[in-house]
Amino acid sequence: MAIVVGLLSTAEGQAALAAAKREARERSVPLTVVVTRDDDGVQTRAVEEDLGASGLPFSVVGGTGDLAEDLVRTAQEAGAELIVVGLRRRSPVGKLILGSGAQRILLEAPCPVLAVKP
Repeated sequence: MAIVVGLLSTAEGQAALAAAKREARERSVPLTVVVTRDDDGVQTRAVEEDLGASGLPFSVVGGTGDLAEDLVRTAQEAGAELIVVGLRRRSPVGKLILGSGAQRILLEAPCPVLAVKP
């Protein structure tokens, strides 16, 4: 069992990471961070240092560049009990339609999905 979250430098990504850390602590399960893009590795190293200092068990896995596919696949492989994603605020019309990535995750996820906003 694990909590799975994608590593994104956006406000939504940071909110998802913070929520995933809380969930992993509360559930006493490891956190799996999926990295799809980190060209220079700085963001990945910063997250590894932060998680290492927190004492939270974690792993960092590489992705293919398709975050939705990477999160769903990683959740299946890890036997995840939760995927955490960040959503951005949308206009009233935009609220009728989720982003395609979020929609794919919700429809294909093998476990519950927690959506958070910054």
